[in-house]
Amino acid sequence: MRQYLKTAHPLLIGGIVGLFAIALWRLGIWQPLEYLAYNQTVVLRQRLFRPVWSQEVVVIAIDEASLQQYGQFPWPRRRYTDLLQKLAVSQPAAIGFDILFAEPTADDAAFAEAIAYSGNVVLAVGGDFEGNPIAIVPELAQVAHQGHIYNRADADAITRQFALYLGTYPSLGIALLQVYQQSLQNTVTLAHPDGNLSPTDLPVIPLPLATSNDRWLWVNWIGPTSGITTYSFAAVVSGRVSPRAFSNKIVLVGPTATGIDSLYTPFHHSPPTSGVYLHAAVIDNLLQQRELRRVEGFGVDLGLLAIALLLAWGCRQQTPRWRLGLVLAAISGIWLGTFLLFAGANFWLPMAAPIGTITLTWIGLQLWEQYERQWLFSIFSKYISPEMTDLIWERRSELFQSGQVQAQEMVVTVLFLDIRGFTSIAENIAPRLLLDWLNAYLEMMTDCIMDHGGMVDKYIGDAVMAVFGVPFPHTQAVEIQRDARQAIEAAITIHERLKPLNQKFEKQGKPQIKVGIGIHTGLVVAGSLGGGRRLNYSVLGDTVNIAARLEAMNKEVTVGNPYNILVTGETLTCVYDYYIARPVNNFQLRGREQRTLVFAILGRRHLNQSQGAKPQT
Repeated sequence: MRQYLKTAHPLLIGGIVGLFAIALWRLGIWQPLEYLAYNQTVVLRQRLFRPVWSQEVVVIAIDEASLQQYGQFPWPRRRYTDLLQKLAVSQPAAIGFDILFAEPTADDAAFAEAIAYSGNVVLAVGGDFEGNPIAIVPELAQVAHQGHIYNRADADAITRQFALYLGTYPSLGIALLQVYQQSLQNTVTLAHPDGNLSPTDLPVIPLPLATSNDRWLWVNWIGPTSGITTYSFAAVVSGRVSPRAFSNKIVLVGPTATGIDSLYTPFHHSPPTSGVYLHAAVIDNLLQQRELRRVEGFGVDLGLLAIALLLAWGCRQQTPRWRLGLVLAAISGIWLGTFLLFAGANFWLPMAAPIGTITLTWIGLQLWEQYERQWLFSIFSKYISPEMTDLIWERRSELFQSGQVQAQEMVVTVLFLDIRGFTSIAENIAPRLLLDWLNAYLEMMTDCIMDHGGMVDKYIGDAVMAVFGVPFPHTQAVEIQRDARQAIEAAITIHERLKPLNQKFEKQGKPQIKVGIGIHTGLVVAGSLGGGRRLNYSVLGDTVNIAARLEAMNKEVTVGNPYNILVTGETLTCVYDYYIARPVNNFQLRGREQRTLVFAILGRRHLNQSQGAKPQT
């Protein structure tokens, strides 16, 4: 399992992040960011498209000017009786009071008579802290329609949704629209005394029913409430407003003076607006059929999971720059799509949660990639050059399967190197000094191999096995030739760098080092060796055995072998243009049925030097 997780499929990362994002959504962690996204999107739409409020809604405001004229709020109910008598001339379609009349007063009889005469008045029903209705004065309830004004703001104090029903009471907005629709139908009917009505003559306003599963309306704030037609209460009662201003309109009466009934919206933070405009917004949304529609429940869960999975899949095997570009493109797409749906279709999709999911997926992939990279480097960084390690990372999909380096056949050049007489040296030097002496040599030798693109396969005591041409198969002749050339160049460099190292050892009173090197080019199988607790990348095959036999043969070939480097004809054929060699013999190597043509490397070949005949292998 551990090995599988090291090379986990991107979909696993996406799935984990998607489930985590869903959990955050269910716990409400995304909600503050969603509130902020809603506010900014609403404001941006208003700036770009300038939508306007419905002209059928008019507010009569109990404002500062009215308080100066009539005194401190709340007022005696005769003030509202005067207003209804004044509006009777205008014949509004519906009149709603955003004022609670829960306590009886001496003026109730006159006010009830005015309400009954109008026949289109809706009075407000309040709600306590638990959402239970607060009944109005029975004398008024008998003659008026009723609609609740119970409001529950979000955690940031902004009202984005409103209860369509409180128990059996519709909201003030729905009750007003019901009265409004009935008033218009009566008006149309009176205009056609013969009864010949066409379907288009009757207004149809689709209103949510009390049995609706969605008992909350998501308010679509069109713009600042200053765009809603508003008149001062005092100006209306004193006759300074034309009666035509209210004809066939939905009239809302409520306080707008500072501090009486504050309402916070995306457009009104400081100072707030007034609560009466919430009901105006609800009426506008239902009348124009532009209340916000939303994706709820499992739809959001599936969306977040799909976003994480798709992004993780899209980012697989991408460079960090392309991955970042894809993430930014996804964020931009989510934002633009959400905004266009909101502005064009009044459809609100979560914005912060998808963008947050994209960001978390990107972070998860980055962290997992870093983990995988460290794991990969732990396998190869001590064996090959950093440049090759970076190449392996870029092409890792070609190498790994189920957490292991998959086996591949390839042509490589194998180098075996051993210290001559190491056993006798080890017997005559203290173990601690022996280890320091050996490590100084191994460090020099490893640098030479890695500097020439080789991989240190393993240390076998004082012996070293290196491979040139891994981990990616080289199929072109020029690549195979380059591997062989780098192996021989690394071997010559080791021989050259041994001279100053031996001089240093001589000054320190330490033994001199002489090595033998065997090199062969041929087919191997490369892959992971080991089990779940320990793995090692290595190569296997007859090529390895031949290189090991050549290294040991240096003990026999002491004449005409200045570098103590023996190679096979297969290797020399690849590098004949670059190195001078002499044939040693056609040996029957132990464990092989075929005879092997062996050459000793004499030095580097200059390009202007006669090349001679190439060996026949």
